[in-house]
Formats: sequence, C-alpha cells, structure tokens
Amino acid sequence: MYEIRLHSRGGQGGVTAAKMIAHAAILDGKYATASPFYGAERRGAAVVSFIRIDDAPIRIYSQIRNPDLVIVLDASVMETVDVLQGIKPGGTVLINSPHPVDMQGHAVSYVDLTAIALSLGLVIAGSPILNTPLVGAMAKLGLVSVESARLAIREAFGDERNVQAAEKAYEELKA
Repeated sequence: MYEIRLHSRGGQGGVTAAKMIAHAAILDGKYATASPFYGAERRGAAVVSFIRIDDAPIRIYSQIRNPDLVIVLDASVMETVDVLQGIKPGGTVLINSPHPVDMQGHAVSYVDLTAIALSLGLVIAGSPILNTPLVGAMAKLGLVSVESARLAIREAFGDERNVQAAEKAYEELKA
C-alpha cells in the first residue's frame, strides 16, 4: 500500500486534490481512499489530507502516520507542523516551490504550483487553487496515469484551464 500525507492550508484545494488523486487511481483500476483531517478551521488554517493507493482493497480508514510521500502545498505550514514526522525511510517529499528545498536528506520533488495556478487565472477569493496542478504532478510521479488524471479533473471541474494546469505541472515537476 502506498500512503500519502498532504499538508495544505484551507482554501488551497488540498482536500479536493486528495479526492481527485484517489479518484484517478480508481480510474486506473487501483483501490484508493482519501480523507481529510481538520476541525472547525477557516480559510488559511493548516489542513492535512490522507491518500492510500493499493492493488488490493483498503480496509484502513485512519490518519497516516508513516507516509511514503509527503506533499507540502504551502511551505509556511512547516513553521508550525513537522511535515516529516513519521515519513518512511526512503520516503519522498513533493513541495510547492520554484526551487529545491532541503528536507533533511529525503528525496525532494518540486514544482511551482502557485505560479502555474496564477498563470492560468485559477484563483478563488484571492488564493491560487493548487489542486488540479497537483494532480498533474502526481501523474508525473507515476502514482496515477495522465489519462486518469485528466478524466478525474474534468469530472470535478468543467473549466479546461484545470487540465492545462495539470499538464503544465506534469511538464515542470523536477524530481
């Protein structure tokens, strides 16, 4: 089972991204779950989402304490949350950043999801929406297929700019 913990802020689309990633994995013939963890947060508060992907049915519906992959949509979350807590040896970090970030010896992939969203006008209430470009980055990492990523995005959003954002993140991800 491949386990992912996604750190974001309310309003960035992290919870929706987790759902789309799980849906894309299901479209690929895998089993997947997505679940958020938050309280009465508001826009801008730290939010954690969890995604599990496997070839067999998943019967675990809990927080992920030892992820294979940690995703950080907003680097400022790292000021208050230890995003690396429990990451498996050899685990990977995917961070929304225009440049590589030192993550204490863990493999790092990075892409500027914010710039991609802004370049396509994917903004709600002044905040760039990072969910659809993130789905494209997940396809580049090989966790879902490009075709399933596109379909999951199109099923969630009618605006084709979302698919363009995913394709751009796929092209720009540095691993």
